[in-house]
Amino acid sequence: MQRLIALDPKTTIGKSKDLFNAIQSKLGMIPNMMRTMGNSPAALNGYLLLNAALAEGKLGAKLGELIALTIANANSCDYCNAAHSFIGEKLVHIDTAALNDARAGKSNDPKIQAALDFSRILIEKTGDVSEADIDAVKNAGYDDGAIAEIIAHVGLNIFTNYFNKAAKVLVDFPEVELFEAAAI
Repeated sequence: MQRLIALDPKTTIGKSKDLFNAIQSKLGMIPNMMRTMGNSPAALNGYLLLNAALAEGKLGAKLGELIALTIANANSCDYCNAAHSFIGEKLVHIDTAALNDARAGKSNDPKIQAALDFSRILIEKTGDVSEADIDAVKNAGYDDGAIAEIIAHVGLNIFTNYFNKAAKVLVDFPEVELFEAAAI
């Protein structure tokens, strides 16, 4: 049972209503996670602003979704695993094999693999990465700006993973089985 109320967009008022209208016009729906975040317009707006900023970043939508899937599975978040699997397939057009690999923290592309490894290291070390960890991602071809964006993607996805798990947000995307991420 969901622990926090998912607001009804038809009866919501104020800042959350304005945010819901923007989400509806962009996505054609208001996902349960956002309806639930709408209990705090500040939380929902913060999520939307960081998400929009990262969408304009240098990493691109594909890598952003692959990182999101790696983090969702590392944190055992059913909601984010389902949402990013759907978004990755239907909106970003990532092939099924790459989506499955990302759920396990893997990629056939060495540069993407370095980003996924670094993402998981950030979680495992709670941000306290080593010089060697930074060097590994730099040696794969990421500059300081791209590394900052990887860290931001991880932070955003930790927020949504924890939010969805704590609130027990009902999954409103096609469910996808969680993978146990392989050890780094």
